[in-house]
Amino acid sequence: MAKKRMLSEQQIHLIAKALADPRRHEILQQIGACKDTASCADIREFQPVTAATLSHHMKELENAGLIKITREGKFARMELQRDALKGYLAHLKKI
Repeated sequence: MAKKRMLSEQQIHLIAKALADPRRHEILQQIGACKDTASCADIREFQPVTAATLSHHMKELENAGLIKITREGKFARMELQRDALKGYLAHLKKI
């Protein structure tokens, strides 16, 4: 079970910005629905965007700390960082 972690104010703002985009929210849900990791091909199957646009969204989610991207040659695998998501939710509960 992933524990929640304390987030900096900067990371809280990055997460809020990343999740404000509906497509990134959908992508995060797709990654979270995968057992371990999701590939770009898994995500592109349900997202009608170019590879460059998908790459941009993935970078925003990675910069916010919501996903971890592992590169395997020219391929990438994404993993949801549940501790960051739980930390963000804990922050929202304080409001």
